[in-house]
Order: sequence, then C-alpha cells, then structure tokens
Amino acid sequence: MFLHTWKSEVLLTLFLSVDAFVAHPPALAADSRDQQAYCTYVVEQAQAQRDLLRTPIATAGFTQPETGLPMQLLAGASVGLSSIRKAGLTMDAARKDCELYKATTGAQQNLQYALSSLEKEALRNRLALLEQASKLLALLMEKTAKMVEAQNATRLMLFSLQTTRIKLDADRADTQSKITALYTPPLSDKPLKELVAEKQNSEGSEQRALDRISRQNNWDVALSVGVHQQVNPVAVGTQPYGAVSVNYNFANRAIDKHLDRAVEAHDEWKRVQESDVVRSMEILRQQLVESMSVQEAKLKSLREERSQIDRNLQLVSNPDTSAAFDFHNQLTAAQLLLEIETGDANFRIDHLQEYLAKNY
Repeated sequence: MFLHTWKSEVLLTLFLSVDAFVAHPPALAADSRDQQAYCTYVVEQAQAQRDLLRTPIATAGFTQPETGLPMQLLAGASVGLSSIRKAGLTMDAARKDCELYKATTGAQQNLQYALSSLEKEALRNRLALLEQASKLLALLMEKTAKMVEAQNATRLMLFSLQTTRIKLDADRADTQSKITALYTPPLSDKPLKELVAEKQNSEGSEQRALDRISRQNNWDVALSVGVHQQVNPVAVGTQPYGAVSVNYNFANRAIDKHLDRAVEAHDEWKRVQESDVVRSMEILRQQLVESMSVQEAKLKSLREERSQIDRNLQLVSNPDTSAAFDFHNQLTAAQLLLEIETGDANFRIDHLQEYLAKNY
C-alpha cells in the first residue's frame, strides 16, 4: 500500500507542477512549435508514469513465519487495480494538459499583442493619410510656385508651404519608425471571448482529470502471486502462493467532497487571478474603452478647429490679393494637417468599436 501511495503522490506532484507552469508560460509561447514541443514533453512524462503504474512489481526476499516454521525464500509479483486505472487516467490528464497549454498560450498571445496590433493598423492608416495630404500639398505648392514666377506671390508664401511639407515628412518618418518598432506575431482570427472560453473549458477539464487521479487513492485491490521455498533446512521443490488484498479509505466521501470543492475554488481563483487571461481580458477591455474616450474627446476638439478654419476659408474662397492668397494657403495647409489628425482619430475610434464588438 505504501508503494501505491508513493507512486500516486509522485504522479499528482508532476501534474500540479505542470499546471503551475501553464499558469505562467513564457510571453511568446503561442508558436505552434513551442506548443508541440511542450506537448511532447508532457506526453513522454505521462507515458513513463503509465508504464510504471501498469507494470507488475517484482518482489523477492526472506521471511521468518511467526508460527516457528523454517525460514522461507519468496519470489513473485504484485499489481494493483487502482494503479492500472491510474495509468489510463494519467494519459488522459496529459492530453488535457496539452490542450490547456495550447489554449492558454493562444489566448495570452492575443491579449499581449492586442494593443500593439491595433496601434500598428492605426499607424498604417496614418501613413496613408500623410501620403494623401502630401499629394494635395504638392499641388498647392506647384500652384504657388507658378504665381511666384509670375510675381503674383512672394517667396515667403511658398516657404510657409515648405514648412508644412517638412512637418509632413517628419511625421511620416516618425510613423514609419513606430511601425518598425512594434512587433506583432500572427494572431488567431478567433474572437478573444472564444479563446478565453476555450482556455477556461480546458482548465476545467484538466482539473477534473487530476481530480479523478486523486480519487484513485481511496481504494485498491492488489493481486500478489509467486513461489516460496524453505531454506533452513532446504526443502525439495517450491510451493506457489497467491494473495488478494483490498484497501479502502473510510474518508472516501469526505475526500471526494473536498476534491469537488477544490475544482470549484480553482475556477474561482482563475477568475480573479491578476495574471490569468480572464482578468487580463477585462483589463484590456478597460484600456480600450478609456482609449476610445480619449480619441472621442480629441475628435471633438479637432472638429471645432475644423469648423473655424472652414469659416475662414469661406471668407477667402476667391482670393484677389496676394495677402488673401497667402491667408488662403495657410488655412489650406492647416486644414490638411487637421484632416490627418481627424482621419487618424476617426479610424482609431471605429477600429476600437469594431474590436470591442467582435471580441467582447
């Protein structure tokens, strides 16, 4: 019985340590090769435990019967039904652990790179806005340059537009630099809520698998067979023997209740654990909502500025003096810059709303 108990403790310790590792996997662990390598490791460990549990144990030794009979030499083997049952449950627990690792790392990667992915898409959209504004500015500069050649405009007017072009070029370079600095691996197309649900389901399945292994410690039916021979004095021939032993823990029902409560407590712990994906998903949602509020406030301010510029442009819609033309150019350049910021804010708000609707 001691041997069976020792093997059960080793097995349970193995899977509890595996569960602890899964709860805090490496940040970049969702790569399929990484998942396959981890699953191979877990399955090999489980197969070793399975072979240990289902293989009969050989025994040999000397015994001195208390009845005063001569010393006996014993040799035989024994196996327990509980161990055979644990062998199959061990492989099931390993498969559940592999599924949990895949689900956990997949959800964690999508959570970890969600903001980076959204930011990268917004920056790419900003590049498109900058390109469009640069083309419009180039047309305006070309028109102004012709007027300078015709002496209908001053070089100071053209220089003001060149300053705006420098700002656009600097903004483009900064945006490209930010895009390059952001790393975003390929992410799952599944909604985040589905990935987290899969992770929770896998976690519950793994806990129940470990629970079934623990329940096997409550009972055992062991079969022992072998031969014995008298050694002092030495007898001619050997005699076979066999024995069946039954072990049952009277605290079986209480133990099962505690194990059931442990599974429920584990689920509740995962819901509130700061490092778990459920909590991380809620934190991400709060970040996205706050970011959307900031962008909405920014867009409101930009629209007010745009309204003021539009009103001024209406006053000089047909400039007939060089001063009016200069003012018109300055307003148009400011309008181009505002359109970039407005388009950027609009894109971010729409994209955040779309992401929240899809993933939550």
